[in-house]
Amino acid sequence: MPVIRTADVASHQMHGSTFTPLVRPATGSSELCVWRLEVAPATDGVPHRIHREEAFVLLSGTVAVTIDGETGTLTPGDAAVAPAGSTIRLANPADAPATVLVTTTVGFTGELADGTIVNPPWVN
Repeated sequence: MPVIRTADVASHQMHGSTFTPLVRPATGSSELCVWRLEVAPATDGVPHRIHREEAFVLLSGTVAVTIDGETGTLTPGDAAVAPAGSTIRLANPADAPATVLVTTTVGFTGELADGTIVNPPWVN
């Protein structure tokens, strides 16, 4: 069984958050992507439309997840699912970092409000 060690992957910074890829094509997956998302304290997050379904499980801290204008607060162990085509935003209103496990499918992309397509390196 292949093991993907956090120490062996490069993290990526975007919009005040750190994305650490774990499962993706570059690590042997053909269908799934999983990454650890660390959201800095007092981060508002950037709204973006997702082109594929995305699921979030909060591991530590607090995050507010907004999906198509509806906001819910996650505490550790809680999960949220955003359908393909929805507009999402993750915010950390707390004064401590939050850690989220995120999963989607290979080929995931997003779109910023200005129309810019984001093809995140942590899913390739």
